[in-house]
Amino acid sequence: MSELGKILILFGVVLLLLGVLLLLFEKLPLGIGRLPGDIVIKRDNFVFYFPIVTSILISLILTLILNLIFGMKR
Repeated sequence: MSELGKILILFGVVLLLLGVLLLLFEKLPLGIGRLPGDIVIKRDNFVFYFPIVTSILISLILTLILNLIFGMKR
């Protein structure tokens, strides 16, 4: 049971770090989150934003990083 607690604490720390990175990341002038292909619909008092291209890009980067990490463990 203590092993499960350690895993949950690790996931909590990772989520905390990701949250802080996302908060800091939007202040950088890299254009992430405003890429061509991201959907923005603006109406009178309504804004819908769906960052589809940004999501795909982040998914690809995380996939490469995780493959490298788990590839080194073998």
